[in-house]
Amino acid sequence: MEKLVAMISEIGIPFAYDHFAEGESPDPPFLCYLLPGSDNFAADGRVYYKMSEVRIELYTDFKDVSLEEKVTAVLDNHGIFYEQSEVWIEEEKLYEVTFEFAMPV
Repeated sequence: MEKLVAMISEIGIPFAYDHFAEGESPDPPFLCYLLPGSDNFAADGRVYYKMSEVRIELYTDFKDVSLEEKVTAVLDNHGIFYEQSEVWIEEEKLYEVTFEFAMPV
C-alpha cells in the first residue's frame, strides 16, 4: 500500500482512501482510491502471488483532459496497465474518471 500511496502522491492533488470525512472534502480536483478486491495468482491450490485490485477515482467539476493525462503519465511511468472510464455524477455536479488496475500487495 505504501508504493500505491507514494505513486498517487506524484499526481499532486488531494487524495483519500475511499472517501473524505464529512465536511472535509476539498474543492475539486481530488482523488479517492480503493482496494475493492484481489486478483491473486494460484498455483498448487494456494495463493502463489498476491495481487490487489486498485481503483483510482478522479473527481473534477469540469472535463480536465490535462489532469487525466497527468494521472495516466504517472501510471505509465510505473509500468501499470490500466482501464479508464468516465461518468458524470449529476447530483454532485462532478465528473468521475476511474482508473482500474491490479498491483502486487
